[in-house]
Amino acid sequence: MAEHLGDLQRTHTCGELRPDDVGKSVVVLGWVHRIRDLGGVTFLDIRDRAGISQVVVRENDALMSIAKRLRSEFVVGVSGMVQRRSPDTENAKLATGEVEILARDIRLLNEAKTPPFQIAEDGPVSEDVRLKYRYLDLRRPRLQYNMGLRHRVSIAIRKYFDANGFWEIETPILAKSTPEGARDFLVPSRVHAGEFYALPQSPQIFKQILMIAGMDRYVQITRCFRDEDLRADRQPEFTQIDVEMSFATPDLVYGMVEPLIQELFKEIGPRYKDRAGGYTRVIKQHYRRLGDGGHTAIIELLKEGEQKVRLKERRPAAPAPAPAPTAPAGV
Repeated sequence: MAEHLGDLQRTHTCGELRPDDVGKSVVVLGWVHRIRDLGGVTFLDIRDRAGISQVVVRENDALMSIAKRLRSEFVVGVSGMVQRRSPDTENAKLATGEVEILARDIRLLNEAKTPPFQIAEDGPVSEDVRLKYRYLDLRRPRLQYNMGLRHRVSIAIRKYFDANGFWEIETPILAKSTPEGARDFLVPSRVHAGEFYALPQSPQIFKQILMIAGMDRYVQITRCFRDEDLRADRQPEFTQIDVEMSFATPDLVYGMVEPLIQELFKEIGPRYKDRAGGYTRVIKQHYRRLGDGGHTAIIELLKEGEQKVRLKERRPAAPAPAPAPTAPAGV
């Protein structure tokens, strides 16, 4: 039977414990990730957004009976003492792999049905099933990482533009329809019968108003809505970094955007092993620009790509293997 949280308060996240915490009394709250019942001792992996901590239950019949009732994805609160793992049981794959929690109390906060797919592993799952159980899908490691990455990228964007004198200003979502490249999503007005609001395809009109109003530098991580067919890089609603500057020149825009790309790739770019044995991200410092030719340069690039495709298509196919010799007729 599930219990109430009561006065139980978390002292550490499940990914926070380190050897410096040995001897401390801690409380962790999270989901049961894995269970290993070895008879006289039971190991529980408890998971939250920050990581996984191992809990060990031994020499306590009351706690052992509670631990044996636990299943994957049950929600629990565990209080206990942090202790160092023996060298042969350390787990180098976990940030908390050098320590474990010797349980003093386990509180079952919520039970769970058997999940329709493995939460602990990123194995292949039908997209229909993932979307039906989206709240479970979002617990999986890859999705948790992606959500955290999106957060860190948003923070990096805001810090960068703030350091360069930009103001983040929100613009309206319910607005008047303006002619743009796609159809608008319309929202009927309850107060004005027969009239509609339009969801913005971009904040174009609003940021122009802000420039006329003397806001000088504006940025917004904004939602945009376009009623158009799906494409590889476009869906009905999406997020874009919207920027506007007064007294702008091409070099000023390039000089503002290129360092932003470098800042973002510090978060999302691939990592390479360095000479010290650690891992670092190599950030490109210079970018090829299309130059003053504008659309002409783009057309030349397209032509160059088209010629490469044609050359590839014209390459002679590999010769077919010669047929095996046959005996003369009548032999």
